[in-house]
Amino acid sequence: MRPPSLQIQSVEDTFGRNGWHCEAVEGKDVLRSVFSGHHTRIELFAQAYPPLNALAVIGEMPLPADDDHEHAILELLARANKSLNLGGFEYDLDRQRLVFRITNLFDREKYDHDIMTSMIHCTIAELDRLAPYATTVVRTPADLLPDLDLQLLLMREDLIPPVPGDEDEI
Repeated sequence: MRPPSLQIQSVEDTFGRNGWHCEAVEGKDVLRSVFSGHHTRIELFAQAYPPLNALAVIGEMPLPADDDHEHAILELLARANKSLNLGGFEYDLDRQRLVFRITNLFDREKYDHDIMTSMIHCTIAELDRLAPYATTVVRTPADLLPDLDLQLLLMREDLIPPVPGDEDEI
């Protein structure tokens, strides 16, 4: 078995510096971790691509949806992606999982700690932000789905978790 790359070692170092637990996936440049968001539990994977000096951070959560709800889930994700500058949402139809993925190319083999930390925070925050909207779609009875305005649903601020520090503002 080959030794871990310098790239994945720098990712593991960032996890350690932030006090986050992670586990290496044997034989791959991948770390696995689990985070608890405001709304959901997020399974997170960080995968290094040494030849490119690239890092992909992927967050996932289960989102079982029957055939009647899949179209609405996919439309919800398409609408959510329109407002994103970094990363994007996906729905894994085979495994019925809501996915957020963000990738960055680094200029050095040892990845930047602050950028990696931001990528992980972004993945957790975005997946946790979309979870209640996706859950609302899945819980909507199939006969009422045509009446569900997904654009208006995404505007509901009562479902968004509070941003740390915002509650102190007047």
